[in-house]
Amino acid sequence: MARIDELFLKLIEKKGSDLHLAQGKKPKLRINGELEELSESPVLTRERLEPILKEIAPEDMWKKFEAYGDIDFAYALKDGTRFRANYLRNFYGFGAVFRLIPSKIITFEELGVPDIVKNLCELQAGLVLVTGPTGSGKSSTLAAMIDYINSRLVKKIITIEEPIEFTHQNKKSIVVHREVGVDTVSFAQGLRSALKSDANIILVGEMRDRETIELALRAAEMGILVFGTLHTNSGAKTIDRIIDTFSSLEKDQIREILANTLQAVLAQQLIRSADGTRRWAAFEVLVSTTAFPAIIRAGDTKLLKEEIATHAKEGMISMDNYLREMVQIGKITKEAAYLKALDKTLFA
Repeated sequence: MARIDELFLKLIEKKGSDLHLAQGKKPKLRINGELEELSESPVLTRERLEPILKEIAPEDMWKKFEAYGDIDFAYALKDGTRFRANYLRNFYGFGAVFRLIPSKIITFEELGVPDIVKNLCELQAGLVLVTGPTGSGKSSTLAAMIDYINSRLVKKIITIEEPIEFTHQNKKSIVVHREVGVDTVSFAQGLRSALKSDANIILVGEMRDRETIELALRAAEMGILVFGTLHTNSGAKTIDRIIDTFSSLEKDQIREILANTLQAVLAQQLIRSADGTRRWAAFEVLVSTTAFPAIIRAGDTKLLKEEIATHAKEGMISMDNYLREMVQIGKITKEAAYLKALDKTLFA
């Protein structure tokens, strides 16, 4: 058993989501959104931490870490429990964060995802973005979407991730998993290959650069259904973020492509429950309407708030209204809603 496994077992026992290791500090667990120090553990000196990290890292990954200062990979315990690992060097020395990957794919009902999301899984083509900050549950939502499709539709699905998190067994669909750094050199290269692979659906684990975004848009234009993620907290900011990735000379063309391909943005974040025993997911749902393409072409994303309100009966909802509903039914506190709200004056 690797030395770090004892810490993983404590994380599982305490029903936490992340393990944080930092040189000069004691290990910390994230439980229901809050960091808790393992007071009984020793301080992680360089001499203590480096061998712990090196022991479980693949040899080629460790060499990459020594050369570049950060790596991502997946690690599994003997019982199959999996973790997403991120190593990084910082001002104080070595550090690492491990995210516990749930052993089973969580359903829409368990996640509390709005019903309208099922409709997005049945689209034939276009771009669907699941957005939110790190640790907001994007991967779990996307896994539920892929599982929903896999269980009901005959499709070829290619996922491109770094690292692979949830694994899907073939049901009605064919699911091909590709890991950046192992099966393909980058998200962009993985996308290029997927465009030639007769795929119906492509999941891009992270649209982090201009080239990946451009290829995802091209795939959507070609009639492929593309699921992707961004670290934005609303539909409007997601569209602005994509447009701003490109130069001023390219913006009009990208707005046109985005207007024709973007089908929906599902923004989400996790919020500590009122009783402190768990975290609830809050969502903003923006789905393409007849007015949607014109708003994107005009670059006036402020109008999207009104568009969401107009189509509330069809399942659209803003993040702030979702938070308000959660407060009203006692799921979260007013203070928690205020901290997560986009328009804080609504909760002040």
